[in-house]
Amino acid sequence: MIRTEWRTSSPRPVAVVWLDRSDKKNAMTPAMLDDLSSALAAAAERAAAIVLVGAGSTFCAGFDLTLCKDNADALRQLLIGLSRTIRLMREVSVPVVIGAQGAAIAGGCALLAGADVVVTHSECRLGYPVVRLGISPAVNAPFLARSVGHGHTREKLLGGRIFDGREAIVCGLAHELAPTPEQVPGLAMVIADRLAVKPRSGIAATKAWLNELDGCDGWAERALSASLALVGTSEERERLAALRG
Repeated sequence: MIRTEWRTSSPRPVAVVWLDRSDKKNAMTPAMLDDLSSALAAAAERAAAIVLVGAGSTFCAGFDLTLCKDNADALRQLLIGLSRTIRLMREVSVPVVIGAQGAAIAGGCALLAGADVVVTHSECRLGYPVVRLGISPAVNAPFLARSVGHGHTREKLLGGRIFDGREAIVCGLAHELAPTPEQVPGLAMVIADRLAVKPRSGIAATKAWLNELDGCDGWAERALSASLALVGTSEERERLAALRG
């Protein structure tokens, strides 16, 4: 469900990590998040830049909630894995570029806040609608606030509405718009190629300082705890059951 390719045409090594579960719109499982973290960490050891993209028409539909019907631990592991993955993208010493086409919903949208550059398109559907299920998206709050500011973070996490790629650009969650969904991965790879030629030491030092400056990593564990506190509650179980009909 996770695969890594290397761009042979790039002037320096660029790793392209794919979410490859297109038949499920790349909905994430605990094992998939474990593999994603491992793939990103391995890529960072030799890559000059990393691109994260999704196979098929959808970048990522979020968590695979069908796994959580009778297993509260599945949701717990999904939240832990998501937090770990976002932090890893921030901590690696090379730039991370995400290309999000079609939709990036809930946990899929949360991944965007871990990237250094996000590419999408005007009609992409993004958002964090999980509050209506009794799930707290607080796990992503520190990272989202770093990208879009506290005001936008409150509105988007509490309101849970779906917005488009143009709004993502305006609020700062995304940085480049491709003309079409099909061109999103390619544009993300072009941007990664440009970043890859920059001295690694300069990129690493700058990323480390930016992480220290925004301070959100210090809140990551507390934010994760806030989301985990609702796992297994009666409201959450009832709403997830109703969602699956």
